[in-house]
Amino acid sequence: MDPVISARGLNLTFRTNDGPVHALKDVDLDIGPGEFVSFIGPSGCGKTTFLRCVAGLETPTGGTLQVNGMSPDAARRARAYGYVFQAAGLYPWRTIGGNIRLPLEIMGFPEEEKRKRVRDTLALVDLEGFEKKYPWQLSGGMQQRASIARALSFDAGILLMDEPFGALDEIVRDRLNEELLSLWARTGKTMLFVTHSIPEAVYLSTRIVVMSPRPGRISDVIESPLPRERPLDIRDSRAFIEIAHRVREGLRAGMEAA
Repeated sequence: MDPVISARGLNLTFRTNDGPVHALKDVDLDIGPGEFVSFIGPSGCGKTTFLRCVAGLETPTGGTLQVNGMSPDAARRARAYGYVFQAAGLYPWRTIGGNIRLPLEIMGFPEEEKRKRVRDTLALVDLEGFEKKYPWQLSGGMQQRASIARALSFDAGILLMDEPFGALDEIVRDRLNEELLSLWARTGKTMLFVTHSIPEAVYLSTRIVVMSPRPGRISDVIESPLPRERPLDIRDSRAFIEIAHRVREGLRAGMEAA
């Protein structure tokens, strides 16, 4: 089966007044359809930069990158992905339904189709009944669920998530991790997820990409043996602890090699 995302020798260097900044260096990675791949590493290691390259928001300065067999720009025009940012980024003057409807309006969906998609995606993220509420009337976790619904509304096959739960408290984060796994199981989307949390990366992923400090390189790719259905208490299992240990070792090795 062809990969959904394929990077070969990917490099990105930013030119600044203080000299070049090497954000990504020699990144080789294939991501298959339906995978849940987390990216973890220290701040500034290129995790978000890689997602932005996939989204066509940054242009690599070397190597190749394909999304669904096409360039990231072509994939963006083909609406191949939805993007969930660190902050929910909801417009306060729009209702929750209005925020979810926004990309559908931009894309010119018919009115009845817009109503159906808003209704369906609200159900997917367990926000039925909140369509007419405003963002300020929802908790932080509910706002982030609305942001995920907006990214899902046009049914892209890839979901790019840049630390979407980083600002939330641990209890809410645990609940949203469970809900995200359930959403992934129901939709079959290909998920790329940036995090700084080792337990979050291990709990969510089929594979964990460990990245080293700048210039951002892949120091390890860890295949998860955990079952796709994962209760929260799986984090107490020997297998979970062993994966977390390997991630920690990969992070340490990347720091020492930098």
